[in-house]
Amino acid sequence: MPTVDVDPDELRELTGHADTDDEQLRSDLFDLGLEYEGETDDGNFELEFAPDRLDRLSVEGIARSLRYQYGDDRGVYLPSMNDAEWTIRVEGTPEERPYVTGAVVRGLDLDEHSLDSLIQLQEKLHATMGRQRAKGAIGVHDLTMLKGGDVEPESDQSSGPAGDGDPTDVADPSPSLRSDSAPVQVSKSIRYTGIDPESERFVPLESDQEMTPADVLEDHHIGVEYADLVESMDRVPAIYDSIGLFSFPPVINGRRTEVTSDSRDLFIEMTGTDQWTIDHMLSIVCYALDARGGTIEAVTVEYADDAPGKHAGRSLVRPDFETKTKTVAHDRIETMLGVDLDQQDVADLAERAGLEASAPQDEADAYDIEIPPYRVDVMHPVDVIDDLGRAYGFNTLEPRYPDVSTVGGRHDRSRLENATRDVLVGLGFEDLLNFYMISEAHNYERLGVDPGSDVVGGGDPVTIQEPYSEDYTMLRSWALPSLMLVLENNTHRSYPQDLAEIGLAAEVDASENTNVAEHRTVAGVVARYDASYEDAKARLQGIAANFDTTLATPPTDHPTFIDGRTATIELDGERVGVVGEVHPEVLVEYDLEVPVAAFEFRLDALE
Repeated sequence: MPTVDVDPDELRELTGHADTDDEQLRSDLFDLGLEYEGETDDGNFELEFAPDRLDRLSVEGIARSLRYQYGDDRGVYLPSMNDAEWTIRVEGTPEERPYVTGAVVRGLDLDEHSLDSLIQLQEKLHATMGRQRAKGAIGVHDLTMLKGGDVEPESDQSSGPAGDGDPTDVADPSPSLRSDSAPVQVSKSIRYTGIDPESERFVPLESDQEMTPADVLEDHHIGVEYADLVESMDRVPAIYDSIGLFSFPPVINGRRTEVTSDSRDLFIEMTGTDQWTIDHMLSIVCYALDARGGTIEAVTVEYADDAPGKHAGRSLVRPDFETKTKTVAHDRIETMLGVDLDQQDVADLAERAGLEASAPQDEADAYDIEIPPYRVDVMHPVDVIDDLGRAYGFNTLEPRYPDVSTVGGRHDRSRLENATRDVLVGLGFEDLLNFYMISEAHNYERLGVDPGSDVVGGGDPVTIQEPYSEDYTMLRSWALPSLMLVLENNTHRSYPQDLAEIGLAAEVDASENTNVAEHRTVAGVVARYDASYEDAKARLQGIAANFDTTLATPPTDHPTFIDGRTATIELDGERVGVVGEVHPEVLVEYDLEVPVAAFEFRLDALE
């Protein structure tokens, strides 16, 4: 799970609760769903959080949530925003990265702590919403070091038709930027475009010499790390002011506009493959800087008529602080939370959760819930009810028996799992419970398995359409990758390490009505200096004997295991899994210095 480092003293300062001790603060954070994982060497709290709440990637966002929990803040907060002085003109951008957004933040009083928090927020957003900068990348610049060209705006700012219902369109100049009674304002502009990677030179961050974008990709350590994001482009993204090139997104900014603790006014630009993503990343950053006392100033984004993407010929005013609304039925709130609430209770809980609730006139038993722009996680009424429940306090809910006439009992599958788990523990395994979601790289690539192959673990991936994190993009097709990740993270611990897990695996199957076939799988690894195929097979024999099944292990091939030291697992004549010694190339991939023997088979084979 993602983690964020937070200075507890700074958190107390931002919440206005300086007298809260560490123990109470950890308890309050746990009520928000933030788990305390320990302290860093600097004494900061290391907090683990659900990857959906990306507004809590910074100390400012966490402090905001705590103020709502304490009752110091209520309802939806929208930062004030001044009129735009700056324009980003978009023309000739690479088709692979057509979108840009931006904002100006003035009057900041940055110190080392607030600058570190901004950098951490930038890095965490890159890793989550930005998909390691592939979907969205953030550039933060010292505004005083930019020189925008003074350009008289064109008489017609609509720049194209509006009528597709897109709320981001500006078919007519915003009243906040222009009115008939106000004089036409001269704007300062920068340009987002595409260039030949060999054509221009600039001094990138962490360098003191001029380099072309091509030089950066080859010789700069940051350029080498992110070269794959632009290597397929004939023209790479570039951002100019009237002085010249100052940003090479999504790779690196120029040194000229580097932000320091002396910076007071910032220019924030974000480029990406999706306007929605970078606009919401921008909202999260702007809210964090607003909490630091900054004043938000709008930026106009003008797309040329020939700009790639759906906004060609249009003009947008950013940041977009428009709220959204979800309708939630009163009886659904009571049913899911298991408590009786009146309308005032619901309105109060919504305000304490940073939301606003109003009952529609034509539907008195439901509420229109207003959602602030930094809440990118609210996609369904259930997400709203979860917020209301946290505001109410899940720990205060009283358990009660359901009003049904039946008596519950364990499912047969559950009893089989428990029995198998007891046998595994008896054979010396440590029982694990891992996440069922994983990435394609961890599930297939690192173990040498091709997706869609007919080997164990090679099923077609069940992918997530809009994953929150690149580490969790699919349901795993087998459990062995999860165990190997545990071994990789435990190289500092002593051996032997005998680990086992019973859990879910899934693959695409067109014959299923859901198009997904799920099954429970049993996996085990034996990691020690003398681990061998015989060690894994001996444990399989113990399992088979306990369940009175016949075990056979005819030889087979599997890319994860050593040829000649791998076998198919057959229980009562049915092929249900694989056992073998893990291949040395796989051990090197996981930085393991001891041999590993492993097995995996379907749980239902023991029935």
